[in-house]
Amino acid sequence: MILTPAPLPPPLFSTTRHRVRQTTVYFNRKTNLLLPRTAASVVVRDVDAFTESSGYLFELSSSEAESLTDYNISKIASIYRKKPLIVLRRLLQIGNTLGKWLAFRYLDSILERSDLMFEVRASQLRQILVKLGPAYIKIAQAISSRPDLIPPSYLNELSLLQDRISPFSTEVAFNTIEKELGSPLDQIFSEISPQPVAAASLGQVYQAKLRSSGEIVAVKVQRPGVQAAISLDILILRYLAGLIRRVGKFNTDLQAVVDEWASSLFREMDYVNEAKNGIKFRELYGNLKDVLVPAMYVDNTTRKVLTMQWVEGQKLSEVKDLYLVEIGVYCSFNQLLEYGFYHADPHPGNLLRTYDGKLAYLDFGMMGEFKQELRDGFIQACLHLVNKDYDALAKDFVTLGLLPATADKDQVTKALTGVFQNAVSKGVQNISFGDLSGNLGTTMYKFKFQIPSYFSLVIRSLAVLEGIAINNDPNYKVLGGTYPWIARKVLTDTSPQLRSSLQALLYEEGVFRIDRLESLLSESLRARTERALVKVEDNDSNVVIKQILSFTLTEKGAFVREILLQEFAKGLDALGLATFESLTYAASANLPFAPSPQSSISDEDMINLRNLLRLLHLLSGSQKIEDGVGDFSPYTNKRVKSEEVYLALNEVASIQDILPLLNVIPELPTDLQQQLIRLPFDLVGKLVSRVAARTIRRALL
Repeated sequence: MILTPAPLPPPLFSTTRHRVRQTTVYFNRKTNLLLPRTAASVVVRDVDAFTESSGYLFELSSSEAESLTDYNISKIASIYRKKPLIVLRRLLQIGNTLGKWLAFRYLDSILERSDLMFEVRASQLRQILVKLGPAYIKIAQAISSRPDLIPPSYLNELSLLQDRISPFSTEVAFNTIEKELGSPLDQIFSEISPQPVAAASLGQVYQAKLRSSGEIVAVKVQRPGVQAAISLDILILRYLAGLIRRVGKFNTDLQAVVDEWASSLFREMDYVNEAKNGIKFRELYGNLKDVLVPAMYVDNTTRKVLTMQWVEGQKLSEVKDLYLVEIGVYCSFNQLLEYGFYHADPHPGNLLRTYDGKLAYLDFGMMGEFKQELRDGFIQACLHLVNKDYDALAKDFVTLGLLPATADKDQVTKALTGVFQNAVSKGVQNISFGDLSGNLGTTMYKFKFQIPSYFSLVIRSLAVLEGIAINNDPNYKVLGGTYPWIARKVLTDTSPQLRSSLQALLYEEGVFRIDRLESLLSESLRARTERALVKVEDNDSNVVIKQILSFTLTEKGAFVREILLQEFAKGLDALGLATFESLTYAASANLPFAPSPQSSISDEDMINLRNLLRLLHLLSGSQKIEDGVGDFSPYTNKRVKSEEVYLALNEVASIQDILPLLNVIPELPTDLQQQLIRLPFDLVGKLVSRVAARTIRRALL
């Protein structure tokens, strides 16, 4: 919302004449305030492009305008049903402007001059969107942050729609401020800029100084007539969405998607609501390291005027700052998956890099709410996608409302495997939205996928963030940046649904999948904390060990700690059994007429033994166990099993990398050291219980 455009804005205060769009201003020496001259003294009558071409849309009575404060499609339809000529004129205007542009593009292709006219057509499209107004500008903003999808010429032009739109009359703006705040301008502000420092689709911003406190603030004033114009355009778009759905036989309720977007757009036009959103956003995320959320001045805010803290900075997309991109990813994780209250319009005009190196969030009109059950479902879907559990992923899609419950799950699983396996095979750090959407369109159509209305804003938020990141680093993948936080949340969250998901993920048909635990722990270590955004180097085993211990010994790691203790008990039990059998065999090997050895070690014991080895290597900071000890197959014959036992025992005996664990213990906080001291007692208790249960079971059998 508050943006310092390039070039830098004019000085806040001046004693010279300034030329503005619809009027001139003079400096009032008594009040030290820049004010517009009276209407009779107006010298310049430049009109912004939208007002000039679509001003007729503002012709609503005061009662009609008041009825459009909230989104209600029935009220909108009833108003414009009485104005068929305005509706017809708007349809002709849209068809004429866009139709001409499409015709020229087609002519360019026929005359083989598309490349030559590319930049010209891009500029023309931007000008057309400005004339058509806020609704179309908002649609363009949604795609103007994707350099991987939009050609550079169009990207450059559409990015101008983020904050550099023709401003409307300053005289009108100042009159609106006085009317809305109920006081003369010089009683509210001691100084104010003579012209807007930024203009967007819904309003424009002035820099001012509060007379009461002397604080520098940004004052956003709503464009006149935007509600009337947006209402009519939404009515038209909603009708077209229904027509497209019927003709194209889409499963998604396109009109519901339009309704969701329209509702958020109407909330964005209510600046009182935006101020409340800004206050809540500041409370939730304003304390994150290097995140700045401006303060709101509710006493000087109404539905059409918003006063907030002034922020200086540059667009995040215009500076190469991957650190702040990472900050944005972390903050977005908190928004979407921790609290469920997220910024649904994070285009580059709303994300600044302040001059002291912080990430500033602006414009809180379009926010989204992500319910707890949907957040858990989204996390589960990411887990199952990364772990290639496509059967569970198909069920997640039902939970998220993307897939009807009547769909054939087996066929969906097969289709999802074909769609996602190539993207996932590149590794979680390399998964992008482009990879996931490769062949998904056909699959969605075949199995009657639908896009819930709430999901469109979530996907838009993530896609825009990835677009900004790609502008800094073409290889950046926002899902790869977010997954470490997902892994950490799954390992630490107390939600019964997520704990159940973790249990199901780690135990497949009753067998502990330590490889999945290793993956989750490894990914969670990539997550940067809000206190110290430091990457863990792969070769720094002490740091890895310390982080693993710091996690598992805390209250948040209690659930995973219990799983680890249980698996250690199983492994030590299997180790004891294997050791006893090995010693017995060695003692009886030299006896005459010694019977051929009969191994009592079961397939389950072998798996537990190998899991013990991998757990020891995990706690030693090693990435992998030795090649000689691989995954065990339950179909291994007895001779090979004996060799496996021998190799496993040697591997346990040769583990020396566990020593760094002892070096790290003194570095742990006192409370974690005390927790670590209690672990052996807990482990012995679990081991005794397991040995006793196995002894009783074998005695009875």
